[in-house]
Amino acid sequence: MERVENGLFVSVAYKGTLQNGQVFDSSEGRQPLEIQMGQGQVIKGFEGALEGMALSEKKTFTLDPEDAYGSRDEAYVHSFDRSELPEGMQPKIGLTVGLTTPQGQQIPARITAVEDRGITVDLNHPLAGESLTFEIEVVGISKTATQQNHGCDNCSCDQK
Repeated sequence: MERVENGLFVSVAYKGTLQNGQVFDSSEGRQPLEIQMGQGQVIKGFEGALEGMALSEKKTFTLDPEDAYGSRDEAYVHSFDRSELPEGMQPKIGLTVGLTTPQGQQIPARITAVEDRGITVDLNHPLAGESLTFEIEVVGISKTATQQNHGCDNCSCDQK
């Protein structure tokens, strides 16, 4: 029986929930997630849980924040004066905006407060500090990729 191991391409049907039962991501109604094991394409705890599983095997597991998106870090919360915002920008709580580092890299930031004089943004991943529970099923194991890369969704595709 073939088992999941480093270097293999693994297709996984999954559902991710928060501690309160809220679903934050799922492959239901979409193509399963395909990753190449050992390449760091998903959060480390997710990949670790796949290791050694067999085709059609199902598993439910919970990841502590350290094995998922890390702990929240208040140092990643910043306030900006409105004069620093692009002209015409209408900031709204919950909106994700792109900030540019001095090196020119774009970083997503979620607006958490809007005031007359400025805004506050949070650079933490939206799932930072959360314990995540996954229900997974291995639906494919291959030596070569079986899907074209269509980009990442919310949960597991995050490069870590």
